[in-house]
Amino acid sequence: MSTSSGQSAVTVLGLGPMGRALAGAFLEAGLRTTVWNRTPGRDRELVARGATAARSAAEAAAASELVVVCVVDYDAVDAVLRQERVADALEGRTVVNLSADTPARARATARWADRHGVRYLDGAIMTPTTTIGTPDAVFLHSGPEELYRRHRPVLDALGGTHTHLGEEIGRAAAYDIALLDVFWTAMAGYAHALAVARAEGITARELAPFARGIGAILPPLFEETARDADEGTWSGEGNPLTSAVSSMAHIVQVSESHGIDAGVMRAAEGLARRAIGLGHGGDGFIRIAEVLGRR
Repeated sequence: MSTSSGQSAVTVLGLGPMGRALAGAFLEAGLRTTVWNRTPGRDRELVARGATAARSAAEAAAASELVVVCVVDYDAVDAVLRQERVADALEGRTVVNLSADTPARARATARWADRHGVRYLDGAIMTPTTTIGTPDAVFLHSGPEELYRRHRPVLDALGGTHTHLGEEIGRAAAYDIALLDVFWTAMAGYAHALAVARAEGITARELAPFARGIGAILPPLFEETARDADEGTWSGEGNPLTSAVSSMAHIVQVSESHGIDAGVMRAAEGLARRAIGLGHGGDGFIRIAEVLGRR
């Protein structure tokens, strides 16, 4: 793979599993790649592939016009970038921060960058390390569009799709939080389902094909209920909340009969019953989003 960009250098700060995957994709694209990590030794395989190991974060920052940061959270970002020598080295350069945290932290980091003359884009990686450098990777970006367009040819070396969500710097982190909410809530539900199934003598492998079928129902429901949520229609024609809470109560009953914690389902049932109590029993389940958003 090769890049058409005139820019031939990029720095990666942070060499956890995702940081190593990012650096590896840049190397595969033929970019001169400098790497640095707080914990020594994680750069060996990358150096063997042609990366340059910097002795310090400041040296790494000074090595390239584009500096990609991927660490565990923004506390780690601050610990690296807000050192005086690093901040000085970054002046006039572009930081693309692909670390995960909250929209508020993204906005605070952007303000810090502006005060120090650092150009800043925030981003989120929505797929696992194995997708990096392949068509399956998904990246979200927010911040100045001109800056995004300037560095897009190098970011394309990471593979997959890149979407610029707007100039408001917190939007990528906001999408990340909302989408991970979907993911982890779904995985918690699946883990709970496996516990209930096992208690009833059903193995995970026996359940999995049918669980996949349930999962396939969700994408069209996301589209339908998005229209309801945006337009305030909250249609419950197919499955009103009054019917939904009945099936939720059955799940709670079976779970607790086996001594299985039903806290997650009790919470969902409680939200549904709250909406019903507010007079929305004939509405669809997604009415809960509006009830949750009330202040």
